[in-house]
Amino acid sequence: MILFTVSFCAAQGVPPSQPSDTNQSAQQPGQQTTPGPGQTPAQTPPPAKPSAGQPADQSQAQTQDKDNKANPKSGTSSATSNDRLFLALPNFLTIENAGKIEPLTAGQKFKVVARGSFDPVQIVWYAALSGISQAENSEPGFGQGWAAYGKRYGAYAADGTIENFFVGAILPSMLHQDPRFFQRSQGSFFSRTGYAVSRIVVTRSDSGHRQFNFSEIFGAAIASAISTYSYHPHPGYTPGQAGPYVASDRTIGNTASVWGSQVGYDTITLVIKEFWPDIRRKLKKQPEQPH
Repeated sequence: MILFTVSFCAAQGVPPSQPSDTNQSAQQPGQQTTPGPGQTPAQTPPPAKPSAGQPADQSQAQTQDKDNKANPKSGTSSATSNDRLFLALPNFLTIENAGKIEPLTAGQKFKVVARGSFDPVQIVWYAALSGISQAENSEPGFGQGWAAYGKRYGAYAADGTIENFFVGAILPSMLHQDPRFFQRSQGSFFSRTGYAVSRIVVTRSDSGHRQFNFSEIFGAAIASAISTYSYHPHPGYTPGQAGPYVASDRTIGNTASVWGSQVGYDTITLVIKEFWPDIRRKLKKQPEQPH
């Protein structure tokens, strides 16, 4: 009887001590078994894919978290914007419908300000401002002609770039203030206008608390002083002309005037930023098809 049993097992290619298929199926996933003579190795089934919402490992979880932060539909907002005022002027520091949002690092503040300050659209913008200034002869010390226009263009470009960096990057990084404008989008016209105007003197800290906007007020003042006392016209006569003496623009009064102009321009810009999403939606609205 024993000899018959051994012969039958050898004919089937299964050693007498091999466990049955039922025992093999109960084996834990990933556990390897040594195949017997004439037996092919058992294939370990691949690990099950993680279900939706359950990352397979920590690195995947971190990647998913970053994607969620960059996706407004996930309940959080991206750090900056790709929007443009009137579909042209950079509006990268305006946040619409901000929910949970992370503070900007110092590097991010400098990066987004540089991105807006050196945008190609600024070339056209400064060219237009320089042309208006030359037509009005707003700073006679520059004179007239193409050389004078080039000086005016350089002055406008420098004024805008220096002010952008002090207000949006340098002081916000030093004082840990948030340079972004958070659109309100709700309320009456007057309440939203008042909110936008108040952002000149009220801002957020990086931790989310309300603070006096030192970055705007003092940043604009520092930029105005640099502008006035460095590359604007020196005292002297009007170039190429014999005539009355041209007073120097390098005075405290002119610095204060430039500072007031900068703050006033920024105030108007904030009001436009508050209502720009409403204007944009109307501009992009498709006309109704006739029935």
